Amino acid sequence: MDSNSKQPPIDYLLTPFNRFIRKETTGSMVLFAATVLALLLANSSIAADYHHFFNQTLGIQFNGDSFLNLSLHHWINDGLMAVFFFVVGLELKREIVAGELSNPSKAMVPIAAAIGGMIVPALIYFSLNPTGEASRGWGIPMATDIAFALGVLYLLGNRIPLALKVFLTALAIVDDLGAVLVIAFFYTSEISIQNLLIGLSFVGVMYLGNKLGVRNFLFYLILGVLGVWLAFLLSGVHATIAAVLAAFTIPVDVRIKETVFTEKITILLKRFQSLDSRNQIPVLTNEQMAVLEEVKSATDQAVSPLQRLEHALHPWVSFLVMPLFALANAGISLSFDSESLFSTNIAFGVASGLLLGKVVGIVLFSLLVCGFNPRRLPDGISLKNLIGVSFLASIGFTMSMFVAELAFDDAIHNLQAKVGIFAASLVGGIAGYLFLKFSNPQTNRK
Repeated sequence: MDSNSKQPPIDYLLTPFNRFIRKETTGSMVLFAATVLALLLANSSIAADYHHFFNQTLGIQFNGDSFLNLSLHHWINDGLMAVFFFVVGLELKREIVAGELSNPSKAMVPIAAAIGGMIVPALIYFSLNPTGEASRGWGIPMATDIAFALGVLYLLGNRIPLALKVFLTALAIVDDLGAVLVIAFFYTSEISIQNLLIGLSFVGVMYLGNKLGVRNFLFYLILGVLGVWLAFLLSGVHATIAAVLAAFTIPVDVRIKETVFTEKITILLKRFQSLDSRNQIPVLTNEQMAVLEEVKSATDQAVSPLQRLEHALHPWVSFLVMPLFALANAGISLSFDSESLFSTNIAFGVASGLLLGKVVGIVLFSLLVCGFNPRRLPDGISLKNLIGVSFLASIGFTMSMFVAELAFDDAIHNLQAKVGIFAASLVGGIAGYLFLKFSNPQTNRK
């Protein structure tokens, strides 16, 4: 900051808050706080009011008719969570185009790890719950909560190699894609082909707009929400699928390259400096304003719409969407009796699928791709680090709870699944943290 400039009083209040928001672990901390609050409310004297609040229905009234008359719980799970999956879609596209998944040789290990981390947990769960409604929960232990898993990893700071953080991110994104496909093919109700085709038509229009060079966010927002999301919601195919498909139509190209941008900004800054100022008066001249508009336009053209959207939506997902989802879904009563909890193998199947299945699946499939030679793992990743990360991947939490809501209509089965998710996520998070901490004693690793 310029020594002659004076910091406004509001900055003294906002600076610590903004610094807290930018921390990599903040999102997981807020999510954890929302989870604890949900548990407290569900086990307090106002538990009935807590559940009643999320069961209230909201809809649209038009000419005396009611449309989309859904519970608040439903709006959060099918509406707000679509925003989360939209961001997942943006991240996945970015990784495929220019990230870890763009290089086939680099991508093979995290992709194989993610596949193993989905297949083995599902098999373990299904072996314990082969028949009846309980068997529908096989998709629950397949999921990894990227926010919590990365949050725990970032708590370890610089002692963890950057390559390991990138590996877990890539693994979790592929895992999220797997969860989306599982939801699409196995947890979708009766399908309205007509509405599905309408939704896909809107996806086609968005894709065409991309190819024609449309970069206006309003175009994609209107078609994505009123077209794709609404049509998929009415079709019976889960709306999260619509969000991922819409995300893949967002342009990832830039109008001007980095070198051209640098040259242009340099010229504009020199022009700005050459213009007459108004002797420290905090009002710019028209000429200065024109130059700044050119700077803003060049900056917008140098950043892809995909990255701008991803950057803009991340705080909303981290500090609104995910905490609200946890608040609406993590409130389970702890006053259950053990007989009802273990009347099926759901809780045990979910817990063992997440905790045992993730570790075995991720490690086994990663080594399989490397010819069972740990030295061929990506640079910066040792076998011990791989085991530690696989424990963190067993934190299913929000994603697993989301699938549980789709899998079970029965309240007891849903409760059993959530208890298994909580147990495995807690043990996996602690085990992964401790394993990685003692496997990486150095404090200044890059």
